[in-house]
Amino acid sequence: MYKLNRKIMKILIIGGNGTIGKTVVSHFKEENNILIAGRTNGDVTVDIADSTSIKSMFEKTGKLDAIICIAGEAKWDDFNKLTEEDYYIGLKSKLMGQVNLVRIGQHYLTANGSITLSTGILADDPVIKTTSAAMVNGGIHSFVKAVALEIENGIRVNVVSSGMVEDAYDKYKDLFPGHNPIPMRKVINGFVRSVIGKGNGEIIRIYD
Repeated sequence: MYKLNRKIMKILIIGGNGTIGKTVVSHFKEENNILIAGRTNGDVTVDIADSTSIKSMFEKTGKLDAIICIAGEAKWDDFNKLTEEDYYIGLKSKLMGQVNLVRIGQHYLTANGSITLSTGILADDPVIKTTSAAMVNGGIHSFVKAVALEIENGIRVNVVSSGMVEDAYDKYKDLFPGHNPIPMRKVINGFVRSVIGKGNGEIIRIYD
């Protein structure tokens, strides 16, 4: 079987202690050097809603070959209960947090490195209580397509957008009636496609 000879990469995984993050870390650490970033614990800590915190994190990691973000929050609630401040939670964390990871992180990547962001099915198939989250996810999709046209140094930017994953099915199944839980191996392959492949500006949808 033909096999590519790939170099060992230094990969930063933000949110590497989460439900999806742990599985992604487990896969990539088999052949790469992994750094985990979390809000309160990890090899480095970061609050992605704070650009100063993002800058500090990258100063500690040094040069990287790939950045993966599986982090960011947004408020879930009935539309008529969401306040302006509730919307800002998602705008500052999930949206601008990931935008700032690209804006700042590009300077800490080796040539031809990659940045992989994450969203979810809500961008295309929202359910109730997700007005804010769906809006933020859609914004990230548009950002990725646009920034790929301008980012320099051969850097690629993609986003993995997954449906409800198997490992979270019991917790969220009532909010996603009729949705098929996505096997974690499929989700992992989305991140592999982004990091190892050559695509740029792609929305890697894993919905079924």
